[in-house]
This record gives sequence, structure tokens and C-alpha cells, in this order.
Amino acid sequence: MDTTPSTLDELASRAGKWVGLSAAAPERYTTAVVADRFDRITWRDTYEQSAGLRELAAELDERHERTADLLTDAFLAAYKVAPRVRERAEMDPSRLVNHQIIASLVESPEFTELRRETAGDPYAAAMAVLAQAAALRRMLERSQGDQDQDQDQDQAERARQAQRAADNAATAVDEALRRAADEASEDGTVPAPAADAVQQAVTAAEAAARQTAQDAAQALAGAAAPGIRTAARNAAVKAAEAVREEAALMRAWGVAPGELERMPFDQRARLAERLRTSRLAEWAELIGRFRQMAGGERARKVENATGELIGVTLGDDLSRVIPSELANLGLPELRAVFATRYAAGELMLYDSQGEQASGRGAVIACVDTSHSMYVSGPGGVTREAWAKACALALLDQAREARRDFVGILFSAADRIRVFRFPAGREARIAEVLEFAETFLGGGTSYQTPLSAAGALLEEEFDDAARTRGDIVMITDDECGVTEEWMRGWNDAKHRLGFRVFGLAIGAPRAAEADSVLDVLCDNLRSIDDLTDVHAAADLFRVI
Repeated sequence: MDTTPSTLDELASRAGKWVGLSAAAPERYTTAVVADRFDRITWRDTYEQSAGLRELAAELDERHERTADLLTDAFLAAYKVAPRVRERAEMDPSRLVNHQIIASLVESPEFTELRRETAGDPYAAAMAVLAQAAALRRMLERSQGDQDQDQDQDQAERARQAQRAADNAATAVDEALRRAADEASEDGTVPAPAADAVQQAVTAAEAAARQTAQDAAQALAGAAAPGIRTAARNAAVKAAEAVREEAALMRAWGVAPGELERMPFDQRARLAERLRTSRLAEWAELIGRFRQMAGGERARKVENATGELIGVTLGDDLSRVIPSELANLGLPELRAVFATRYAAGELMLYDSQGEQASGRGAVIACVDTSHSMYVSGPGGVTREAWAKACALALLDQAREARRDFVGILFSAADRIRVFRFPAGREARIAEVLEFAETFLGGGTSYQTPLSAAGALLEEEFDDAARTRGDIVMITDDECGVTEEWMRGWNDAKHRLGFRVFGLAIGAPRAAEADSVLDVLCDNLRSIDDLTDVHAAADLFRVI
């Protein structure tokens, strides 16, 4: 019995699933992460600026197919605040390996942590890609071993051919139904040949669809590789560590986030490399702790106002009322008593004493860089590293107070380097690094650096009428000065009103009472534990 539909309505019902299907066929994408035009521009600009990304792309291209799209996805997954990964069905079969790798990355909780460091920062996102290079390479090798690449490519090509065949079959159904409609009579009856043509086209489309599904499943199975998820998690952990370490390194050296955002990509990369390889790179953590400690001490310091608590007194300053007095306000029957005592100035208040007034002239750090400063103390920290970390914290101190800072590196009488950081100009990181990395070697002379410091304060007084500068002498040695020089030094000190603080690092003789350093300094302390940044904490409350 012939069951072929003979009316146009019946044929349309049978073929309706395929009509227009070829025109509406979903687009197949080559990148897994959904991105807009601006995201793609950011990636292209970053790729052009990063030699590391270009070298990685060239290396991966030598052994693997279509890795440019993989690097694009890895970058965008780290850069975008909320990256969205396409469905597998939307992907071009040749990019299913990339899709699996990126999906495994994005789905891991470790990658979510990584994005806290990289979202919105092209440099950090690029750094994350480079930090994941080894893991990406291993994941590609697991998914596309050299022996299986031809097979994977054949599967992908068969999937594409099957999809094209399905699209062509859907087009054939559409065309057959149009012809049937043209030949149908007024009551909708379609001639048998035309009806048979529609039926055959529908049968061919159904077969093509089954083949497409089968080939897509094979391509997905070929893309699957064991261990990808674990490798992705490990890659995210490693990338997060690398990004955080570099961010901490920048913070330790005082490079502000805003400054990094304005810095060109290649300049930022060179700076990061220099910080990682500088002579004092291993002491970045010490420098960071020093700066953090100094910042905390600055927060405690309030000039010409209340300072350390020393007891209880009476008065009407509501900002210093003790809690037991405030409790009276909670009882209606005692509020009148509180008001009476407030009017009479008899409320119980915390009593405090003011901090010593800070200086107003330049802050000058004289740092000993003689051979003995290279000696390591407890924890392997060298005397030089401690001294430079303290000096960099003093630089922050001066800038916070809008005062000039001068770093004077000295050793023997003929060896001295002066680094000036005016308050009105940004402290360039290149100059800060040069100051931190310079080491002169040789013996020790006090007169040379202190004379230079006095001359700078004299110049500041002549130019801007500023006095009350602060000199911090950081040394590990004891040396003599002439009587004539000492008389001139005392005269300058009296005229300019500057103070001298001394830090004797691991030098018992220099820290002794009546030593030359003790005579030169208004305040002298001995530093024995070089791992303790708080040994000089009070210095940052009085400068």
C-alpha cells in the first residue's frame, strides 16, 4: 500500500523539520570564549607587544595545529571578568581540543582565583598565559599525540563533510517542496512524481542528520583526553602564583597599580624582569615588610596633636570620653548629670602626650656601602639589604610628608653617590632601582657623606628657607672625624636646625656611648636582628 503523502499539507508536515534548515544552520566557531570586538582588539594589541606570546605561539605551531586560537582563548578567559565558554555543538570540529582545554580551565576553582589577579589587566592576563605554557603544551600533547594527529584531522574533516551533506540535504528538501507546491492542484493534491521527490529528499536528509551526529560524537570522543582537568587546575595554580608573586614584587618596590596601568607593555615586562633579577631581588620581601611597617607607624603619628595614652584626665573633649562616661547617656536619669559635667568640663577623658614635632626640610639617608656591609646576619639577610630596605621606607616617609628625599651611598672618602628625589616629582622606579642596586665597596668615611648632607640642607635653606631636615646615618663601622670638621658640623647643625639619627647595624663599637657615631647623632640605636624590621619603628614616628 502506497503511504506516500499526496497532499501539499501532508508533505509540508513531513518536510517541515527540514525546510529552511540550511539557511538557519548554526555558525561553527573557531574560538571557545565568547568575545566582542574590543576584547579581540585588546588581544591583538597585547600579542603584538608581547615577544613572549609570539615566541610561545611559534613554538606550539611547530608541533600542534590551530594553537593561535587556543592562546586567544586562554588570554580572554583570564582577561574577561566573566568569560563565557561556548557549547561544544557551536564549535568547529577542528577546535574541539581547544574547547576541552579552555572549558577545563574556566570550570576549575583555581582559575576563578587566578581571575581575581588578571581580570581587566591585559599584562597580567598575558603573564598568566605564559605561566601556563608548559601545561598547555602537555595538554595538547595528551589530546593530540604526534601519532594521532592525522586521525584527529580526518575525524574533524569527516564531521565537516557530514555537516555540509546535511545542509545540502536540507536544501534539497526545501527545493522539492517548492516544486511540489508549484505542481499542486487547487485542492492541494500533489502529483505522485513530485510527492515522491519530496519523500526521497526527506529520507536523505534524515540519513545525513544521523551521519552528522555519529561523526560529531566520534570527533568529541577523539578530542577527549584523560588528565586534562587535573592539568588545567595545576596550570591555573601555577599562573596565579606567578601573577601574585610579580604583583607582590611590584608593591615591595613601591610601584603603584596606577603607574603599572599607564606603563607600556614592553616597559612593564622589562621592569618585572629587572626586579626579578636585580642584586637585591631576594630581599624584596624584606623591603615590602619594611615599607608596610613604616606605613603603619605613619598612621600612628599625629603631628602637634594627641599621641600616646598616658592616663585619665578631666575635660570636655567628647572625642576622648572614656566608655564608662558614655554609658551614662544610655540611662535617662543620668543624662542630666552628663550634661552638667560636660558644661563644667569635668568629664573623664583619656589623657595623652603629643609626639615629637617632625622635621620639615629634606630627609637624607646616608647608607654605608663598604665591604663589611655585605656581611650576612641572622636569617641570611645582609647588612646592606637591611640598610637599603630602611632607606626605601624613608623615601616613602618623605613623599608622604611632601618632603625632598636624598639617598647618599658612601664608603671610602673618595667614594660617594648622591640620588635626589624632589618632593614635587614622581620617584621614577628606574632611579629607585639604581639607588638600591649600587654598591661601592671599600672602607668607611663619615665626613664625606655627612658633609654632602650638610651642603644639601644648606642649599635647601638658601633656596627655600627650609630648616629642620633629618639625616639618618646607617652604618656598621666606626671611624674618626677631625676636630676642625666637627666644629664646622656643629655650627651647621645649630644654624640649620637639622637632626641626626644613627642606626648601627651589628656594630657594637659604633653603638657604644661616647663613640664617634654617638657624638654625631641626636638619637642612636643598635640593630642586631636583621630580620626584625620593627627595630627602627619609632624612627618613622618622629621623622
